[in-house]
Amino acid sequence: MKEVKEKLSYPKENIKILLLEGIHPTAVENFNEHNYTNIETHDVGWSEEELLNHIEDVHIIGVRSKTHITEAVIEKANKLKAIGCFCIGTNQVDLDAATKAGITVFNSPYSNTRSVAELVIAESIMLMRRIPLRDKKAHEGVWLKDAKNSYEVRGKKMGIIGYGHIGSQVSVLAENLGFDVHYYDIEPKLPMGNATRVNSLDELLSISDIVTLHVPATDQTNLMMDAEKLASMKEGSILLNLSRGSVVDIKALREAIDSGHLSGAGIDVYPEEPESKGESFSTELQHAPNVILTPHIGGSTIEAQYNIGRDVSTKLIQLIDNGTTVGSFSVPPLNLPVQNDAHRILHIHENKPGVLSEINRRLSDMDINVLGQYLKTNEQIGYVVLDIDKKHDDKVLEEMSAVKHTIRTRILY
Repeated sequence: MKEVKEKLSYPKENIKILLLEGIHPTAVENFNEHNYTNIETHDVGWSEEELLNHIEDVHIIGVRSKTHITEAVIEKANKLKAIGCFCIGTNQVDLDAATKAGITVFNSPYSNTRSVAELVIAESIMLMRRIPLRDKKAHEGVWLKDAKNSYEVRGKKMGIIGYGHIGSQVSVLAENLGFDVHYYDIEPKLPMGNATRVNSLDELLSISDIVTLHVPATDQTNLMMDAEKLASMKEGSILLNLSRGSVVDIKALREAIDSGHLSGAGIDVYPEEPESKGESFSTELQHAPNVILTPHIGGSTIEAQYNIGRDVSTKLIQLIDNGTTVGSFSVPPLNLPVQNDAHRILHIHENKPGVLSEINRRLSDMDINVLGQYLKTNEQIGYVVLDIDKKHDDKVLEEMSAVKHTIRTRILY
């Protein structure tokens, strides 16, 4: 696919931005601060059909988790330069199609770290004190004042599975409360504070009073907490899952709770979740004793949504203003300096031998002086950024577009 984009950056007021699913207003504020004003916002997600009817003249689209950017949408998005996922994942985007089309995809993987970590700590305390039962009885008018099966968290062992940004933040907060923190990760990770790394998942499960999961959804983690692993957990312990719904066998978890092997659980994510707010929801864990069920709200705080809005919009602005692709899941990531006294050409191409040589040959044939050149590739595509002297042949864009295996090219400024 070859396409010639604009010779110069559009006036910013002509860059059309579509934001769906009630993205925090800080994103709009950030765009406005950088003189992007052609912004359309909606509080709900859109179906594929709705996207197909509106995507042709959109340059930037922002979504959260419910709107799916499919291959069909990408094929029709003739002007689309970037997709902003205003959340921690990118599962809702066909990344392969976006990559082949040279469309940059960003997300915000760390902006809700604190929000999730705080909920883990809150649920740990609530479940150790068996608050769900006492809350239920109080609402029913029953005065259940006793200390039966209520424990402090101080001195208890917390086992963290997955010691990334969220897991390590949980570790710090838990230790400050007096937890004895242990963690397991498939990759070597240095401990925060006095946390202890254990060598196997089974070891962690056998010693922990509370086990909290912070792992991605992969083939390796799919149903990692099955009946066998739940049975290997310490008698009377508690399981928390605020990571991915595919990680825990919900039926097996219910059986472990009903049998008394586990004393409780906190679940925020599920194998199947409703598409939108207000829809009916069912899980085998409903009405289980000492279980906290929340509707995938681990990262749903005002602070997290503010940070996500700011973070993703900033990445999108840097792409359009400067060509920077750091954090991209499709176009190879390049961190670019500002070049004031030059024209900047962005060239995205299939990752095939000889493309860079042909680019340089064509520039040399036109006697164009290259002031800076940057290249990054992945398995599918390459991204070349060229800063050239302002005294250049007006046909340079045409020449760059004629390079074999070109996907898209444009002069940024």
